[in-house]
Amino acid sequence: MGTIENKIISGVTFHPLKIIDTPGGDVMHCFKSCDQGFVSFGEAYFSKINKGFIKGWKRHLKMTLNLTVIAGAIKIVIFDDKKKSMGKDCFATYVLGPNYKYGRLTISPGLWVAFMGLEKQNILINISDIIHDPFESEKKEIDSINFKW
Repeated sequence: MGTIENKIISGVTFHPLKIIDTPGGDVMHCFKSCDQGFVSFGEAYFSKINKGFIKGWKRHLKMTLNLTVIAGAIKIVIFDDKKKSMGKDCFATYVLGPNYKYGRLTISPGLWVAFMGLEKQNILINISDIIHDPFESEKKEIDSINFKW
């Protein structure tokens, strides 16, 4: 099963989702407008992460992320460096995927996020509350935050 190894970081919530087994293929729940974590709809996009590859670090200043891993397994790491946060300098680590821990991870703006693909094919969907704006986020090199992958 999936792992959740973390301290509590304010602004991060995990929402378990259902996978319904059907003869023609599984139905995988993702997000409803009445779900906890829904703010508004901006856009939805899929992201592939190759096995062993790390994407990150990225911090959104306005965007709320709603991440669900629909294929493979992805290690999602969140880092909180907010000055007045109870979780300052803490990491939250999630391994998500249909055969691991299936659910949606809601991440509020202001937190650093990075992903690592764990299987041959790894795909996540992000359903964000705003449309992508390249000026509302910041990036750092992966080795600029001290995390052991």
